[in-house]
Order: sequence, then structure tokens, then C-alpha cells
Amino acid sequence: MYPTLFRIGDFEVTSFGALVAVAALVGLWLFGRELARSGLPGDATDAAVAGVIGGLAGAKLLWTIEFMGGGQSVTDLFFSRGGLSWFGGLVGGVGTGVWMLRRKGVPIVPALAAATPALAVGHAIGRIGCFLVGDDYGRPSDLPWAVAFPEGLPPTFVPVHPTQLYETLALLAVAGALLRWRRRRLDDSAVLGWYFVLAGAVRFLVELVRVNLQVLGPFTLAQLIAACLAVGGVWLIRR
Repeated sequence: MYPTLFRIGDFEVTSFGALVAVAALVGLWLFGRELARSGLPGDATDAAVAGVIGGLAGAKLLWTIEFMGGGQSVTDLFFSRGGLSWFGGLVGGVGTGVWMLRRKGVPIVPALAAATPALAVGHAIGRIGCFLVGDDYGRPSDLPWAVAFPEGLPPTFVPVHPTQLYETLALLAVAGALLRWRRRRLDDSAVLGWYFVLAGAVRFLVELVRVNLQVLGPFTLAQLIAACLAVGGVWLIRR
């Protein structure tokens, strides 16, 4: 793992932050291509920029709330080198993006459908950043590809499932499917619905080998939210 890429004086450039920046840039580029493919105005990328900012704020805020009370101050948690909640990012990013799209008069569902491949790819790249800093890993494993994170968040010297990379591979496959459906002119509501279904399914399954608190029977909070997301996706597809 490589939590820190380099330092400039007291300023530390982390691998996580660098990968989040790469994810944002790749996502914006891909979103711009899909906007052009759909004949939507190019200035809708302004909404994507706002969505990136809102998504990062929402992701960090929800993660901080989830881990409050563990001995670290709220400030230390919020400015730690890792730790983002995908669900917080989804709500914050999509919410901010929709607000900007409405202000610009851009059709909401077509624009969100155009954003789905970028969301999946950006999420996949971000998970590589989680892997490099040792965040969001899984349960102990004796599989050949299991990894220990001695400088992780928290540290573990026991090999565990690299669930970050599981998500990366699965989300890249989701992005490929979304791009293929868009090129086949699948209805925008269906594309958006399939994104919710597949992204929710990926997170639900990854949680089976993640280390998270169970809140309802055998299910974690992330699994419950993922299930709700998938149900919403099915409703959109049936429309």
C-alpha cells in the first residue's frame, strides 16, 4: 500500500486524494462525451463539477457521522486521509447535480442517464485509492490475493479480502454494460434504473465479505440502502 505519494513541506499528497482527483477528471471527460452523444448541452458539465464537490462533501460528512464516537475528534475524522461513504457521495453528488441541471433547464433524466457510465468509472477509480490507503477492506482471508494493510484505516496485519478491488472490477463491468446500452439507444429511464440496480447489487454482495456493523438481522446499513437503491432502479426500469 502507498498511503502517501509525496510531501511538500508539511503538505502531504495522499494516494487516495490523487485517485479521487483522477476519478473526477475521467468522470467529467466521459460525461462530456455522453452529453454530446445524447445531443444535450455541453454546459451541463457545470452541473457535474458541482456534483463532484457536493459528492465529496456528502461522502466525507456521512462517513464522519458513521464513525463518530470512536475516540477521534470530528475534525480528525473529517480531514483524515481516507474515509468516504459512497452513499453519502451519491446523495450529495446527484442532489447537487440535479439542482444545477434544473437551474440550467437541462432535462434531468436524460442528463443523469448520460452520467451513469461516468459515475461507475469514477467510483471504480476511487476504490483503487481506498485500496492504496488501506481503507474499506474485507474480512480475514487465506485466498492467494488476500492483502494485509499494516498502515490501513484501521491497521491490520492479517491478510484480508481486498474488497476495494472487487468493487473496482465489478464497477468497470457495470460501466461497460451502461455504455453498451446507451449506444443501443436503451430508454434513459431504463439506463438510470439499471445503474441503480447494478451498483446496489455490487455493494450488497461486497458487504458479505466487508467488516461492517450489522443493524438489522444479518444485514448492514450499506446492504439495506443498496437494496432500496436496487428497488428504486427496478421501478425506473418498469416505467
